[in-house]
Amino acid sequence: MKKLFAIIPILMLSTRLLAQAPEENRFQKVVLTENLNEPLEMAILPDERVLFIERHGAVKLYNPLLKKTSIIATIPVSTKYSDGSEAEDGLLGVNIDPNFSKNHWVYFYYSPAGGTPENILARFEMKGNVLDLNSKKVILKVPVQRDNCCHTGGSIDWDAQGNLYLSTGDNTSPRASDGYAPIDERPGRSPFDAQKSSSNTADLRGKIIRIHPEADGSYTIPDGNLFPKGTSADSKTRPEIYTMGHRNPYRISVDSKNGNLYWGDVGPDAGKDSIGLGPAAEDEFGQARKAGNYGWPYFVGDNKAFWDYDFETKKSGEKFNADKPVNNSPNNTGLTELPPAQKAFIWYPAAETKRFPLLGSGGRSAMAGPVFYSDNFKSAKRPFPDYYDKKLLIYEWMRDWIMAVTLSPKGDYVKMERFLPNLKLEHPIDMAFGPNGDLYILEYGQGWFMGNPESKLVRIEYNGGNRKPFVAASADKHAGAIPFTVQLSSAGTKDFDNDSLHYQWKITSPAGTAPVILTEANPSYTFKKKGIYKILLTVSDAKGLKDSQSLTVQAGNDPPQVSLELTGGNKTFFFPGKPIQYKVNVTDHEDGSLENKRIAASKVKIVAAYQDAEDKPKTDLGHQEAPVTFTAGKTLIEKSDCKACHFQDKKSIGPAFIDVAAKYKTDNGAVATLSDKIIKGGAGVWGETAMAAHPSIGLPEAGQMVKYILSLANEKTAAELLPPSGEVVAKIPEGGDPNKGVFKFLASYKDNGANGMSAQTSEKTLILKSPTLLFGNADDASKNIMRFKMGENNLLIVTTPNTSATFKNIDLTGITELSLVVAAPKDQLNAQGGVVEVHKGAADGELLGKTAFIEPSSDPNAFTSNKPPTPYNVPISGQSGMQDLYFVFKNDNAKGALFVPFSVTFVTK
Repeated sequence: MKKLFAIIPILMLSTRLLAQAPEENRFQKVVLTENLNEPLEMAILPDERVLFIERHGAVKLYNPLLKKTSIIATIPVSTKYSDGSEAEDGLLGVNIDPNFSKNHWVYFYYSPAGGTPENILARFEMKGNVLDLNSKKVILKVPVQRDNCCHTGGSIDWDAQGNLYLSTGDNTSPRASDGYAPIDERPGRSPFDAQKSSSNTADLRGKIIRIHPEADGSYTIPDGNLFPKGTSADSKTRPEIYTMGHRNPYRISVDSKNGNLYWGDVGPDAGKDSIGLGPAAEDEFGQARKAGNYGWPYFVGDNKAFWDYDFETKKSGEKFNADKPVNNSPNNTGLTELPPAQKAFIWYPAAETKRFPLLGSGGRSAMAGPVFYSDNFKSAKRPFPDYYDKKLLIYEWMRDWIMAVTLSPKGDYVKMERFLPNLKLEHPIDMAFGPNGDLYILEYGQGWFMGNPESKLVRIEYNGGNRKPFVAASADKHAGAIPFTVQLSSAGTKDFDNDSLHYQWKITSPAGTAPVILTEANPSYTFKKKGIYKILLTVSDAKGLKDSQSLTVQAGNDPPQVSLELTGGNKTFFFPGKPIQYKVNVTDHEDGSLENKRIAASKVKIVAAYQDAEDKPKTDLGHQEAPVTFTAGKTLIEKSDCKACHFQDKKSIGPAFIDVAAKYKTDNGAVATLSDKIIKGGAGVWGETAMAAHPSIGLPEAGQMVKYILSLANEKTAAELLPPSGEVVAKIPEGGDPNKGVFKFLASYKDNGANGMSAQTSEKTLILKSPTLLFGNADDASKNIMRFKMGENNLLIVTTPNTSATFKNIDLTGITELSLVVAAPKDQLNAQGGVVEVHKGAADGELLGKTAFIEPSSDPNAFTSNKPPTPYNVPISGQSGMQDLYFVFKNDNAKGALFVPFSVTFVTK
């Protein structure tokens, strides 16, 4: 019988592991309020009102009945250091009493304005929708220093026994330690020594405190804290400490069932391991099943040790010992011999990690969310599905993801998975489940130390039953001269439950006449009177749920007709430095000449420019607006986490890009210096806050990013307007990559309006590809070819002979040769080599040519795209027009993988 009971938890865990994740379309993100000013933490009240705070002191309340947010109090707080610079201090944490329905108590952790430098935990009473500031009771004081940054913590949570948990940061500047252990013991350097706080058993900073608040505003010490309760100052310990050795445990969460404590600890900034200093920086998700020491500033991650570095002599002593850590700092007022250091629960650096690959790479700001229990929401209106029962939610402020972590019955890590992978987030800074079963998320926004228009309070709702239809409405024309007929379409409309659907198109006339109702799925309608018409498509399912989408049609002004064509040369590729012939023609029903409706060339805007392939084309340039020239560097910045710390034209936690450009405008070594800083991180040039390392960014990519930033110092010139026909030479701007970009033509005309209707703009674009195509981006490939990603590039590994990759609609006009980059890495892949044949029309179609045999190579760089091998050239002749090209990979004697085809370049004379 004992064996049976022991096996039941294992069977239950196995069932949960095999369960299928709910469909993502069953979750809906509802925005409750937005455009906030540094929101930090929230508490969901029993009636679903949401109480949340902003760092500068505002206490806000969202009312779900009124769907409005109001400021119910403002607490005076300190948000500056003694030198006047912006601090991380302010109104930091909030939570409600477990017995809030009866006592209406709210707890805040904040930095009081003026007076002694300290942060306090205080209790207030909330009366209706008003916070009574006169009811304030100070429960706990934490002395701090405000001469230098950083790290405040401030998160508040409760366990089932009514114990309050409060996180505090190490209150230590990382500036002098280059991202390693801040243990500067020189006289007067206490703000730079975390041994005064995190590893100090008599100090409440760098800790997670556990106390039991009492009705009179005092508190008692629960059993099980790290140090004995009731001890005197001579013992050099504080009984409030539950866990110690934290850097900045910014968001914490207590398991409502078993009391396990979770936190996200924002780690240091070192970009690489350094002998004599310590390991590269890592963030941590921690778990404490009992009180303990979690190592900072002596250890990070899974107890990777720092060296005992002497800032006076600049010499390193021994590595710190996790089993017997010792605090000999003159700034320490606590015990010298500390409890053994405990490892993090989950840990990760700036680069990708093999141990936890889903966490990705980039900037780091770990946050711990709640553990979900289905039992807590049995009577809830919209409970999350049982699939997430007993899973821990963790989230990342910088990387904008949420992970659901599966735990064993004992609380051990089992696995993690992305929660709602398509959910767009703007730096989540707090999350909590509400009584109705919804997940509330507070989004801080992209910029530090500022209000962000994209910051918001949202609610994630789960629908486990019937779902309303997804509606898509479109029209083949949105404007025209009367009379004109529009074909309406509901293509794309679907019902996730496969219900039968009823369609209603409602066309509302501007004249106020009765609307026209159409009930077909895809009707047509003829507009005979001028005006702007609103068209509303409403789709209902068989159970009565419905949704709508609207569009607008303008009758009375025909849009211009723009044609743009290439009159010679290749129509798929551009070739740097070579001319491209084109022709543009524009006609307009109202504005054009009486003879042929043609618009004079001087009124048509025609531009052509190189553009990075990843940039989205601008769709409405207007008649006088010049296009933007994009570069590869700008795209890399957009894809990275740079926007979390920098804006182009205004300061955030880091300097504005235009200020960086101005500072380094005349520095000839700026590209090398700043590229190295992007990769390795650094501090001290623009303030206290260190720049995180980005080891996953290569030197060429970092250089492109820096070149784009430096280009902002140059005055922009308008793009040259082109004549209606002629030729233009394909030029690549500095920083652009001809192997990745496109060359884009755009012709546009904005008419003068007609019959009282507003002006219409029409445009045509024509895009020519780079002559170098990556096989990893092929339009099609055989199923048994392995796809993978290396850096920013998609690549293929050919594991089976007689397979192929296909590029469709390739113009071979003027192409004289194909240059293929193929690697057969013998040591890394045991590649057998082989031949690449080029066929047109089909894999067994006409053979255009083939490579020589690609021999296996033991070159250690053969498998990297940074140092591609010598290309294999395939001459072709006499071909023209659009063709589908099949690259067939052959080696009938291979007993393993053949090779890695990187790219093919189309060569012209």
